[in-house]
Amino acid sequence: MAERRRLLQPERLPEDEQEVQLRPQRFSEFVGQRTVVQNLQVFVAAARQRGEALDHVLLTGPPGLGKTTLASIIAREMAVGFRSVAGPILERPGDLAGLLTTVPEGTVVLVDEIHRLPATVEEYLYAAMEDFRLDIVVDTGPAARSVQLRLPRFTLVGATTRQGLLSAPLRSRFGIIARLDYYSPEDLRMIVRRSAQILGIPVEDDGAWEIARRARGTPRIANRLLRRTRDFAQVKGDGVITAEIARTALEALEVDEFGLDEMDKRILLTIIEKFGGGPVGLNTISVAVGEEPDTIEEVYEPFLIQQGFLRRTPRGREATELAYRHLRAQGATVVQPRLFE
Repeated sequence: MAERRRLLQPERLPEDEQEVQLRPQRFSEFVGQRTVVQNLQVFVAAARQRGEALDHVLLTGPPGLGKTTLASIIAREMAVGFRSVAGPILERPGDLAGLLTTVPEGTVVLVDEIHRLPATVEEYLYAAMEDFRLDIVVDTGPAARSVQLRLPRFTLVGATTRQGLLSAPLRSRFGIIARLDYYSPEDLRMIVRRSAQILGIPVEDDGAWEIARRARGTPRIANRLLRRTRDFAQVKGDGVITAEIARTALEALEVDEFGLDEMDKRILLTIIEKFGGGPVGLNTISVAVGEEPDTIEEVYEPFLIQQGFLRRTPRGREATELAYRHLRAQGATVVQPRLFE
């Protein structure tokens, strides 16, 4: 009987496959980033009318906002192939040659974390992007010679969380540059409801709103919180995500009403309690909280700064008055400086 019940139930996909399943397939399905999407629609339509490959595209912004999704949508809207590779994997010029010489004409090639490309590979990429050729040096010493490889016309989509680390020559070779910003709670509520429908999760509008407003303006986090809230709805409720179930789940996950999680609070409390509110250097914070500096700078800091809990100064990071008020409201015992009283 148990075996029959198991066979009758739909097979649940692993979470990484669920994440792929939740990604929009067309511009019309993409929620948020309206100006970016509208501009890309125009550029793609114009390129298709001319029968040309789309100009190279640079997508920047914090992680989890949809850069990879937009790259795949561009390929689908252009009706061409799509290849994806992480920048650090391209260690040698030969790796780049192996990638670009094997793609069909018009292919969209996504290079994720393009700011982490080795300098030698980046220099070869200049000619590939501008002239669609690669000049490869073979052999060494007196026998060394240059071999020119012609490349099919392709569209390079570079995705980066740190545009400032790109060299000026590389940045100038992108004809389209778009920055993705954090999403509004209203857009995230639409994303949560769409994802819930795809995954077959019953969710009330208030429950979707509770998840959306605590998702740090990031669709990837919203979808993750949706799946975890589903677990609480199954175990502690009747399977439906209500506002009450959502609050219970998010409190258990230590996600407060501003979307701050345990690490966000640890960073702020470290700055306040151990370093008098700052200023304090990034590496010092990293050692104190046990997290990599790059992770703090790319994942946690942008949201904390945008929400007004943290500020960068020439001397280091400082907690703001809002950080003191919020942590005290959360029950933390922090001494507020006279400057903020």
